[in-house]
Amino acid sequence: MRKAFITGTSGFIGYHLAQLLLDEGWQVAGYDGMTDYYDVTLKERREAMLLQSPNFSTTRAMLEDTAALDAAVDAFAPDVIVHLAAQAGVRYSLEAPRAYVDANVVGTFNVMEAARRHSVDHLLMASTSSVYGANTDMPYAETDKADTQLTIYAATKKATEAMGHAYAHLWNLPTTMFRFFTVYGPWGRPDMANFKFVDAILNDRPIDIYNHGEMYRDFTYISDLVRAIRLLIDAVPERPVSPDDIAEGDSLSPVAPYRIVNIGNSEKVKLLDFVAAIEDAIGRPAKRNLMDMQLGDVPATWADATLLQTLTGYRPETDVRDGIAQFVTWYRDYYGK
Repeated sequence: MRKAFITGTSGFIGYHLAQLLLDEGWQVAGYDGMTDYYDVTLKERREAMLLQSPNFSTTRAMLEDTAALDAAVDAFAPDVIVHLAAQAGVRYSLEAPRAYVDANVVGTFNVMEAARRHSVDHLLMASTSSVYGANTDMPYAETDKADTQLTIYAATKKATEAMGHAYAHLWNLPTTMFRFFTVYGPWGRPDMANFKFVDAILNDRPIDIYNHGEMYRDFTYISDLVRAIRLLIDAVPERPVSPDDIAEGDSLSPVAPYRIVNIGNSEKVKLLDFVAAIEDAIGRPAKRNLMDMQLGDVPATWADATLLQTLTGYRPETDVRDGIAQFVTWYRDYYGK
């Protein structure tokens, strides 16, 4: 039985990935700080569902707690580590930047140390499309330069990419970083736009639409995302013998078993069209509060997912209207609306 240690299993993406692996017969050890950045009850419900499996166990502790993390990893001795836990949220990073340095930089260092000590077969870690920052050439490719981050959240994620490369090079630790693009779906985070919009419309409140709706996002449905992660677990990067061995478009490092992979739908959706899909799924129009662009935000994100498809044969393809309909169904059921 293969063993995966996953950080952030009470979180949105971590829960779905853990469930997928459990369904495939993996043994999964979770690790989550259960922070109150958003409703802890939602995290507790996710954790409770995972604990129904005899092959799942979990530790409640912070990434910065080195002793707790080391003890959990040492006791489990994983084949693979998938590091998803982080202080998330672009906007909250304007209010509490230190939380991002502590969780995302120090916490990730602790995870990498544990992976190095156990010589895991593959270390996979979450980054974000926000690292592309002020880049305007789209769709974003993994080989694009990404040095113009606009928030401390994005900066901490770019730092973890650099740290991951160094560890891969120094310790021959196979490492894959994945950059997520606006993930949504059932059991999602309440701070995400689709959750806030649905909640507001069903409770007869106006929704805030930034940049007057002139924004575009590459929305990625949660089941597509975790399927991509699952396939990437088996796409273990190898240190190339020479730079000539690296295929065109591959982000594989010339000096380390290290790769960056976008996970996105490769479809740019206008925010107002996203809102319209929510309105249609609910059957009620939104009260729209059009606002200026928020500090640190970007007008568009759009993934080139060619490398993901090359490595795994898979490409996320859930249409945003279908994904939104499924989210609305879950929300109504969960909250009794």
